[in-house]
Amino acid sequence: MSPLFHPSIHDGWFREVSSQWPGQAMTLKVNKILHVEKSLYQDVLVFESETYGNVLVLDGVIQCTERDEFSYHEMIAHLPLASHPNPKKVLVIGGGDGGVVREVLKHDNVEEVVLCDIDEAVIRLSKIYLPYMSSLLESPRVRVFVGDGFKFLAENEATYDVIITDSSDPVGPAESLFQKPYFKLLHDALTPGGQISTQAECLWLHLPLIAQLRDMTRDIFPTSQYAFTTIPTYPSGQIGFILCSKDRERKLSEPIRKVQNTRYYNEQVHRAAFVLPEFARAILEEGRGHSSTLWQGRFGC
Repeated sequence: MSPLFHPSIHDGWFREVSSQWPGQAMTLKVNKILHVEKSLYQDVLVFESETYGNVLVLDGVIQCTERDEFSYHEMIAHLPLASHPNPKKVLVIGGGDGGVVREVLKHDNVEEVVLCDIDEAVIRLSKIYLPYMSSLLESPRVRVFVGDGFKFLAENEATYDVIITDSSDPVGPAESLFQKPYFKLLHDALTPGGQISTQAECLWLHLPLIAQLRDMTRDIFPTSQYAFTTIPTYPSGQIGFILCSKDRERKLSEPIRKVQNTRYYNEQVHRAAFVLPEFARAILEEGRGHSSTLWQGRFGC
């Protein structure tokens, strides 16, 4: 069998170059290319890295690595679940690698988790190459559905206590997951008092998009906030979440119960995730300034 090849790997190094983060790129040393595939929706690459374990890449962008995935999956799951008084039914849209489902199942009061991912290739390959993340997809509390999240939401109104959207960046098949019709479907699929958590990009790179998401979701939900986590293999080492609740009085930043067996998340980190650096707080909470002011003084922008 001839060795596998992928255009993002040169001279033994993977390079994550994208117009979404111009002027910078993440690189990882590659031990071995494990799988290359063009699915129905996207380019799929899995490789073994020298220092971050196995890595899943979609359309040239890192989705997860075995070394640091827990910081993202724990936070996107436990922020909405630990602040909800009694989540019993949970829907995960995207997240075919299984990492979010694994974290949701740490909440004993959750009776059912439904995973809806449009690309079966992500689910199939994660079971082979990312077993620590995907193993609980076989749990009796989990139901896996391969299909379109929009259609699934439209057919399941007022059903779920918490909905988590583990999406890739807003290009390609995930672009529609950052638009108002999608958030309206999320709202309508929630039970009274239900809440959502959705991947919401990086403060250092995407402040205009984050501000747009925050304003848009506040038109739909009575409560909407941005929180974030740190993760070394995501662009600029940081990524955030938009959290929304149908309950106006819900304090999303306040955990109601403890979560066991975590490596990143705890009650203090939960609260701290909502405390924004001043440049972001001024823009997102006061509408003051512009993302370009971040560079003033050093670059004279």
